[in-house]
Amino acid sequence: MTQPRYPLRIAAAPISWGVCEVPGWGHVLDARTVLAEMSALGISATELGPPGYLPRHPAELCALLNDFGITAVGGFLALPLHSDPEQAIETARENAALFAATGADVIILAAATGLAGYDTRPILSGSEWRTLIETASAVRDVAAEFGLRTTLHPHIGTYVESEAEVDRLLADSDLDLCLDTGHLLIGGTDPVRLAQRHPDRIGHIHLKDVRNAIADRVRGGAMEYSEAVRRGIYVPLGDGDIDIEALVRSVQAAGYRGWYVIEQDTALRPEDSAELPSRDAARSLIHLAGIASALGSVRI
Repeated sequence: MTQPRYPLRIAAAPISWGVCEVPGWGHVLDARTVLAEMSALGISATELGPPGYLPRHPAELCALLNDFGITAVGGFLALPLHSDPEQAIETARENAALFAATGADVIILAAATGLAGYDTRPILSGSEWRTLIETASAVRDVAAEFGLRTTLHPHIGTYVESEAEVDRLLADSDLDLCLDTGHLLIGGTDPVRLAQRHPDRIGHIHLKDVRNAIADRVRGGAMEYSEAVRRGIYVPLGDGDIDIEALVRSVQAAGYRGWYVIEQDTALRPEDSAELPSRDAARSLIHLAGIASALGSVRI
């Protein structure tokens, strides 16, 4: 069967099939099942998921990805940048070496609180913020030794969540952002407006669509983030309240030629199969392909 060819640089992420670093998040499908689902959708690139989900030995990892015709884009690292710089830098170094060995090109860094999960946040002091910024820069320098870029991912339940925190990061650091449309909106930032204000700071993109009525409850403290995921805060692209087309048009016009990662966080029950997340991913791909066709983009 001939696979479809998408005009934009599209990748996937295991979180769209429920694979998450949070303990007790949900049922975790095995790696071969998830990679087979991506391949069946015509996706030929992926982020690597939580450390340890895929093999840690470069040769084993490359062989597994090659079995499905998939290349590595990079991976998400949620590290407590504010509290243990040496450990964060060493963890980043270990993962950068693995990513580089697979041909990946980006580390997607998040400023984790040190707690398990993303439902609560301790208060961060001014000195801890300065340490966070310094450690993020050190991670960037370590990644560069391996030929990798580093982007900072504003993320619910981390120390870069709200619009004020995103603005503070942009002012205090020169790291590019991973623009995650879903986490930004839930945190109170309009992702389209952010891309228009800071087109030169967008280094990587995670595409999600969100039901804003549920996001309002998370922002207001009436619902925890993990519960919102289980309640369906994320929907296929085009079914929610984010103007995905406006976002893509804006960043493409500004010269962005990086990856668009289809990432719809989900949590599976023990009885769930890959069928529903794959169906949602397929709908997102169709929506994104329509946008790309309208733009007349060419895959690079």
